[in-house]
Amino acid sequence: MYEDSGMSTGSLIFSLAFALLVIAGMWATFSKAGKPGWAAIIPFYNIYVWLKVAGRPGWWLILLLIPIVNFVISIIVSLDVAKSFGKSGVFGFFGLWLFGFVGYPMLGFGSAQYRGPAAA
Repeated sequence: MYEDSGMSTGSLIFSLAFALLVIAGMWATFSKAGKPGWAAIIPFYNIYVWLKVAGRPGWWLILLLIPIVNFVISIIVSLDVAKSFGKSGVFGFFGLWLFGFVGYPMLGFGSAQYRGPAAA
């Protein structure tokens, strides 16, 4: 008899591997920026640390809770994180905002060095 458990073993393994890749990438990126890597696994605190890596104030976390506004803010922060690592705005938009599952491991495990937030 066929039993539908909702998720096959293969897709579960793929999902877990994907999640571990994203977590490892954020962990390495935070560590490279001089922040605690374990922050990548703590909800809300990881966003606060992400904002700090980008050089944005912590209260922007509230803006990320507002629908539609959160898209704009997340793009701005992704661009700022890219600039903090000496990368272009194109990398910030496509690599970090749109395809963060690829971009953050590239930042964390690649040769990019954290330079700090750009002067406003």
